[in-house]
Amino acid sequence: MKYYDVTIVGAGPGGIFSAYELNKLAPHLKIAIIESGNPLEKRKCPIDGEKITRCINCKTCSIMSGFGGAGAFSDGKYNITNDFGGTLYEHIGKQKALDLMNYVDSINMSFGGNYTKLYSTANSHLKTECIRHGLHLLDAKVRHLGTDINFQVLTNLYNYLSEKVDIYFNHEVKEVIKDNDEYELVCENESFHSKYCIISAGRSGSKWMEKVSNDLNIPTSSNRVDIGVRVELPSEIFSHITDELYEGKIVYRTAKYQDKVRTFCMNPKGLVVNENTNGIITVNGHSYEDPEKQTENTNFALLVSKHFTEPFKDSNGYGESIAKLSNMLGGGVIVQRFGDLLRGKRSTVDKIENSFINPTLKATPGDLSLVIPKRILDDIIEMIYALDKIAPGTANDETLLYGVEVKFYNMELKVDENLQTNHKNLFVIGDCSGVTHSLSHASASGVYVARYINENII
Repeated sequence: MKYYDVTIVGAGPGGIFSAYELNKLAPHLKIAIIESGNPLEKRKCPIDGEKITRCINCKTCSIMSGFGGAGAFSDGKYNITNDFGGTLYEHIGKQKALDLMNYVDSINMSFGGNYTKLYSTANSHLKTECIRHGLHLLDAKVRHLGTDINFQVLTNLYNYLSEKVDIYFNHEVKEVIKDNDEYELVCENESFHSKYCIISAGRSGSKWMEKVSNDLNIPTSSNRVDIGVRVELPSEIFSHITDELYEGKIVYRTAKYQDKVRTFCMNPKGLVVNENTNGIITVNGHSYEDPEKQTENTNFALLVSKHFTEPFKDSNGYGESIAKLSNMLGGGVIVQRFGDLLRGKRSTVDKIENSFINPTLKATPGDLSLVIPKRILDDIIEMIYALDKIAPGTANDETLLYGVEVKFYNMELKVDENLQTNHKNLFVIGDCSGVTHSLSHASASGVYVARYINENII
């Protein structure tokens, strides 16, 4: 058994910023980060588009796990806002949450992101244009690092932290055992013991976190699941929005069902990519800051949030079943032209190849109506027509829809104002807590807990 003052489960943004802030404030502390995935330089998805075109279910998914977490190969968007990205502010206060997100931004700038742009919705005429058409543009400042600069920032952070804290890769924590007010993390071949334990297992650690919660009797509440598609279209259609805001977070309430549909993860001149969550293949997107790596297309998700009431509790299971159906029919992600969907026709290889839009992801042409529930699909279609009013061309026949995109959220754990569970010195932060849903909120939660521990060390 190895002994530390603080152990951190997960090397995603929450874990990274916990370690960074703790080392800065209390460099005498002995800190360990336990990560199930690989170091940054060894995170390599085998899909090359030629020899390997489908997910082969690696033992550890390099897209979802490893140093940097699931956000390592994202397009590095840090949204500085309380309007979306989580409910951290409900625990620590709105101004404190914003202050911490701005602090995280300053650290990212000092580690290589200083030449990237900070966008803002403040005083945007687009807000008025959206309101005129029943759409709502959410307020935010957005720091776009890009996939390439984000990777460089993480590399610099790793080089800095690796000399100050112990980082254990390819160490899957099997069990968290409470020993009085201290904790033991049991891995396959060794264990780690500490007085303070911070769990930051990320979105990919959702099932594992449920087990830990059950084992330690940590109260939880049911959370939502977001289901939808990723839209890909020529970048010119949304350029008037992305040039000014980079990402517009737009919400619409449908006339038919009064459901809310939102845009998510907008990637100007970006790529559509596969994502593996617990062996289920879904779709995502990212974009680069380097113009040479940019494409002619913009992509973004359209998501419908589903909240379930008694007696059903397994919201993630519901999302997984829909994604599994897509995997069954398409061998992974399905792509369909919007016009084919409207006409009830399956898209074919020939239709996709002869489209005016060059897909950035090799997906299986098919029929999304056989996969996505009718109500959700109706919501998405209505939202596309609404977006067409502020971005003409969105509802073109050849707009590509990739499915299924699913955003899984952890059961929300009961934590106090210090993000501490009902067990003293056991903290749960980042997306695995169900409290945060974004890079900026997860990072801020890590800083917050680090400061609390430093102020309360006995």
